[in-house]
Amino acid sequence: MVDRPNKPTALVKTPGLPPQPQVTISQDNTRVTASLHTGESIEVLLYGATVLSWKDCAGDEKLWLSETAKLDGSKPVRGGIPIVFPLFGPPNASHAATSSLPQHGFARNVRWEFLGKSTSEGSSSNVKLDFGLSSEGIDEATRSLWPYSFGLLYSVTLDRESLNTTLVITNDGNEPFEIQTLFHTYFRVQDIASVQVGGLEDASYTDRVGGTKTEAGTSSPLTIAGETDRVYQLTKDSKKAIVISDGGEPRFNIFRDNLDQAVVWNPWDAKSAAMADFSPKDGFKRMICVEAGSVQGWQKLDKGDAFEGAQTIFLP
Repeated sequence: MVDRPNKPTALVKTPGLPPQPQVTISQDNTRVTASLHTGESIEVLLYGATVLSWKDCAGDEKLWLSETAKLDGSKPVRGGIPIVFPLFGPPNASHAATSSLPQHGFARNVRWEFLGKSTSEGSSSNVKLDFGLSSEGIDEATRSLWPYSFGLLYSVTLDRESLNTTLVITNDGNEPFEIQTLFHTYFRVQDIASVQVGGLEDASYTDRVGGTKTEAGTSSPLTIAGETDRVYQLTKDSKKAIVISDGGEPRFNIFRDNLDQAVVWNPWDAKSAAMADFSPKDGFKRMICVEAGSVQGWQKLDKGDAFEGAQTIFLP
């Protein structure tokens, strides 16, 4: 055999790509599910772009969802993370532009468009799902109640130890409008009696139970012992976390970006019993809503303006 001096050498084996996040759309085109190769997952219902589920790598569910939540588009979802827009709470005649809208607006009451997925460059440890809604995507009846040209871009990013929700609101028309918005997050807890909410100390709040009154903040973490519905006025320090502890152990660290209020809500026994879509009826013992938003006053958007707000929930 002739020994060739320029004998070609074998190629170095090209390393394979790391396992990529998996994104699937349900057969009936109503839900989008994303999972990381390490086991974390989220599920989003296109009706309302509502996050229904967020599980860690062990399959432990982080969000509370009512057993009788309507998932067929007949009404907003009771649980998960509904989106509040363009008003928070029941309509009020003092704000004429939103006075005819349903409670918490219409974004949670309509079907959104799934715009696609992406990951950070070179990373397999996260996945971002984008959803869109515009004035062309709502029905004529709703447009007649709120006749403005708008665009909403909602991004839900799953990481191994966190969940980020970001909403960008744009005024795409010629007329200015005013908005409120909020992430109505239902957290799953083991026992409401052992829950503490830290990071709200010394913040004044509006108590919405039995009327509306403004209260001074306290120096202690919040505990829940009855119906609770408070709107806390926070500082603009986005580096300060709201911490939900359960049984003395931190469960969730919530960071805000451009959202200066936090709502804390638990319906307790009488109110949960009166809600047909709240079940089990003692479910109030295993949930708490801590909701980052911009709901005190109104954000005015002139032609071409945009408002962006976000929250990131980290697991300890």
